Amino acid sequence: MDSLGKVADFAANTVTATISGDVLSRTALILADCIGAIVGGAAEPDVAALRRRQVGTGPALLIGTDQTRPAGMAALLNGTAGTTLEMDEGNQFCKGHPGMHTVPAALAVSAGRDVSGADFLAAVATGYDVGARVGIATRLRPSMHPHGTWGAICAATAVARLQGADAAQMRHAISLSASLGLSTSRRTMLEGGTVRNVFAGVSGQMGVLAGDMIAAGYTGDHDGVAQVFGHVVSDSFDSEAFAADLGTRWEVSRNYFKMHSCCRYNHAALDALAMLRAAHRFDIDEIAGVVVETYALAVELNDPAPKNVLAGKFSVPFAIATALVNGTTQVQSFTMPNVENPEILALAQKVSVIEDRAMTAMLPHKRPARVSVTLTDGRCLQAATETNRGDWSDPYPATEIREKYLSLTTRLWREEAAIRIWDHVMALADAPSLDPLFSEMAQAPREPSKDTQKDA
Repeated sequence: MDSLGKVADFAANTVTATISGDVLSRTALILADCIGAIVGGAAEPDVAALRRRQVGTGPALLIGTDQTRPAGMAALLNGTAGTTLEMDEGNQFCKGHPGMHTVPAALAVSAGRDVSGADFLAAVATGYDVGARVGIATRLRPSMHPHGTWGAICAATAVARLQGADAAQMRHAISLSASLGLSTSRRTMLEGGTVRNVFAGVSGQMGVLAGDMIAAGYTGDHDGVAQVFGHVVSDSFDSEAFAADLGTRWEVSRNYFKMHSCCRYNHAALDALAMLRAAHRFDIDEIAGVVVETYALAVELNDPAPKNVLAGKFSVPFAIATALVNGTTQVQSFTMPNVENPEILALAQKVSVIEDRAMTAMLPHKRPARVSVTLTDGRCLQAATETNRGDWSDPYPATEIREKYLSLTTRLWREEAAIRIWDHVMALADAPSLDPLFSEMAQAPREPSKDTQKDA
């Protein structure tokens, strides 16, 4: 059996009962984190505006509202919402965000289906695993943004499993979804092109479409994964790495969670800055300059004057400056008033970002940074880190992830409802149905949504 055959067999035929409780529990935590990111993002004006223009009738919930849409449209809108705040989890080994490419499609196709909680978690874990393995096995062209590329495979795999695909159908689902990815521009994140925020949503939408195509008898090429990711969007695909340690190394177990509301490449510098500020007391007006030494991918994020919120989330100088001025790196520090704040922008101009090649060589297992703050009295304060907080090797406790979830979901949901939904998700492995979870989420908004057609 070739690598794709092994992966397809694993995705279709791994029995839920044989998946360890630790894997299902970790997947539930990822699900809760994704739901929090989706609800938080759904409160943003541009997401709401897009939601009003995407109308239709269907069973799938637009999370954060009481509205429903067709499954593909719901996956698109929920995935877009979940990406917008840059608070969704990720995986450093595949250099992307498999959770937000998997969860919206899986939730959308499960609406109205007889799916147990354990089977749902198994589908999410499997979709996450297969898509992440593609990211690990390939080196995308440097000009590509990783969102929306192999993410369609995450969604398609989870959907196909939920629809009961056999190994042959699963192979086609994985293979054809490789051709349903986007040709994404990396410049979008650096320039603030907010089209980037829909990339994960489109992957979810394509995953739902792939499920319908498989059910209708469509097929992919014999090994679309190796073809697309070895010859089209990349010149290198490691088939052995794609299928290595199936069922013994689950990528959900190597994920990270985010507390800083910005690109992961900023996080090492922000963690080091937090360590520095905890050890030393100084005022902002005492800062003469800041030097951030870090790895090459982070050095690319060097614009001190981002033009909008998205560009600010992908700027090390802005992230450092807004953290210093606001004393936090949560959602409220990455807003348009902060992007336009003269004090923050003046401070960002004092931040230099430099590559340390020894740090670059530590990727992907470590994401290091060193922050040096020079004060006007000549003192130089310094702190460094090799591992970002929240990584699989330095995880946040579940209590902190729950606090983050509540801070995001209460942007639209009643707090008591958000707490009940968290508890539902944490107990999902033993739930006979997803219906109570969907019902709670539909009733959670503080205010009823406007009628879909009138809202359009």
